[in-house]
Amino acid sequence: MAILPIVLFPEKILQQKCDKVTSFDKKLAKLLNNMYETMVEADGVGLAAPQVGIKKQVAVVEIDEDSGHLELINPEVLETEGEQTGVEGCLSFPSLYGEVSRPYRIKVRAQDRKGSFFEIEAEDFLARALLHEIDHLQGVLFTSKVSRYITEEELEGYEEE
Repeated sequence: MAILPIVLFPEKILQQKCDKVTSFDKKLAKLLNNMYETMVEADGVGLAAPQVGIKKQVAVVEIDEDSGHLELINPEVLETEGEQTGVEGCLSFPSLYGEVSRPYRIKVRAQDRKGSFFEIEAEDFLARALLHEIDHLQGVLFTSKVSRYITEEELEGYEEE
């Protein structure tokens, strides 16, 4: 497996809608494995293909060991409910954090690395992480949803809560 270079804003690919995946082959499996390794190495909780320069609807998410390692291919949000506001950051925007409002509970339909469809329901931080990565696949950046930017000092206060 390989650690991939993370694309930083203002690279244009970050603001482009990604293409659907149609080929579920060894090349896709290798991309998923490399994206996961890259995300872990960068200490992230999610990574979308455009963040490594690939314009495909592919994302990986792992917020903790309990939720496990999720792979989302061609994801679509089926349902949303409630609202939550929390701090978000992004591997493509190092040292930039902001408060973002998102739905509290979601239901997503996606495909796995073999092309099989599955649905996942998530709430709270996992819902936030999934929505953040799904936004990337549509060319939507978290900075377009920030209500207030957070300083490094304020971030430390959030982490202690």
